[in-house]
Amino acid sequence: ALWCLMMSVTPTRGCLLDLPWEDILVPHILCHLPLQQLLSLQRVSKSFQSLIQLYLANMRCFDSSQIGPAIPRAAFVNLLKDNEVLQQLALQNCSDWLTDRELLPVIGQNHHLHHIQLKGCAQLSRHALVAISLSCPNLRQLSLAHCEWVDSLSLRSLADHCKALEAVDLTACRQLKDEAICYLVQKCSRLKSLSLAVNANVGDVAVEETAKCCPELEHLDLTGCLRVKNDSIRVLAEYCPKLRSLKVKHCHNVAESSLSILRSRGVELDVEPPLQRALVLLQDVVGFAPFINLQI
Repeated sequence: ALWCLMMSVTPTRGCLLDLPWEDILVPHILCHLPLQQLLSLQRVSKSFQSLIQLYLANMRCFDSSQIGPAIPRAAFVNLLKDNEVLQQLALQNCSDWLTDRELLPVIGQNHHLHHIQLKGCAQLSRHALVAISLSCPNLRQLSLAHCEWVDSLSLRSLADHCKALEAVDLTACRQLKDEAICYLVQKCSRLKSLSLAVNANVGDVAVEETAKCCPELEHLDLTGCLRVKNDSIRVLAEYCPKLRSLKVKHCHNVAESSLSILRSRGVELDVEPPLQRALVLLQDVVGFAPFINLQI
């Protein structure tokens, strides 16, 4: 209904644009419209274009997925060129073209960001993470899943400057080893959620240090961390009383003997069913998996 009202205004009638822009339209009306519709609204008139530009400059949250399956590079640059008050930035649909050249100006002029989502943005570099660490001291949540450009030096910069971090997703950041994870958790002891999934370089040292440094930890994802063993899971159970979920699927060296402690506390566990685990171990030993229908 609001959209129809905006599109049907005429110069001879009371116009929505007569309302105070910064006090009423931007904070109380436009914020309820999807971003894609707001961009279309710019084409109604020059006045609406000015209004939307004002809205974009004062926008607190930008999520590229609201615009559609893909956002053009030029559109992204234009949308955020005047914004210095962003608090949340999610760039899931920009991996085909997003580089440091487009991202760094946005990061550099927005020092209030506390949520950043860069999952799958493979064309960025370590300079992007360094820029985030220097510009966003209040950062609380950061997703770098499948960003293989993340290295130990850039992660150290993040740990040194963003000590308020509560959730970090490092899924498939395969350059990272135990030492880098240890440095992160030592500096960022407020972590409540951490994903180290799909990283064969992460082992017991990182998990034990995480347990000892992050007593507030609630969620830990170790899916596919093949070097993680029972001992570190026991340390996790001892030092993390607030743990609510643990993912250890495909961690073939983690057994029920260590998981039972967490299971008895009601921790949600994501682990292979016993039969599937046995088949995987058999495959490791003899080099092939017997043909068995696991769904029977």
